Amino acid sequence: MRTVSSTAAVYRPRPRPGADRVLVCLSFCGGGTAPFRRWADVVPDDVELALICYPGREARFGVPFARDWVALRDDVVSAVRGLGARPYTLFGHSMGSWLAFETAAELERLGAPTPSALVVSGGVAPHRRQAHGTHVPRSHDSDDALVAWMREFGQMPAVVAAEPELRALAVELLRADLAVSESYRFSAGSRASVPLRLLYGTGDTEPFAEVERDWKSLADAGFEAFELPGGHFYEADVWAGLPRWCTGAAPHAGRP
Repeated sequence: MRTVSSTAAVYRPRPRPGADRVLVCLSFCGGGTAPFRRWADVVPDDVELALICYPGREARFGVPFARDWVALRDDVVSAVRGLGARPYTLFGHSMGSWLAFETAAELERLGAPTPSALVVSGGVAPHRRQAHGTHVPRSHDSDDALVAWMREFGQMPAVVAAEPELRALAVELLRADLAVSESYRFSAGSRASVPLRLLYGTGDTEPFAEVERDWKSLADAGFEAFELPGGHFYEADVWAGLPRWCTGAAPHAGRP
């Protein structure tokens, strides 16, 4: 049985209420829960997978898109607070890496339970996003430009690109998330007070050494970084195996 909480926007592909811990996943710009659902087949038996569904997509298609970054962050914070008292790891990819960082910081400010660890993937450090990201499209770009970008980065399958209605929905979703991410402003002094693990593709757009240095500068409670094969979404088998990097000691790969 698959369950979706309409209030907390949490999708559990394989509910495990007796699991000792939870892996909470935050998606990338224009994404949903679908890219993470197969992870339920590979997470350890003592881990429950909890996928956060942002407004305006999938089970929350009828919910208006978040109006700005703070609204999206608060929506995620509400979802994470509704997960219960079990220990959890917070994972975010690309835009989700900033959301994971900011969600953990906001939970700490609220006095709510914080994650046992943060795993940030495929994203530059939030305080450096203005200096990087020249490859990222803007919310005012044309539909054709957004489609081309999604196709280049492997975010739009050929079957979606070939279907006008599906393509239009994907463009609308990406444009909305781009507008939200453009409103993000890093708060000077924000830190990661829990252990932080960085994952990054060998062929991603920014140099790994710079991304590693920038994230490390925000970490107060332990830091490690690993470079994995592939580009922004890694190689297919690497993406499928990412739960290994989120739920246990890092497998031997890349360089710490």
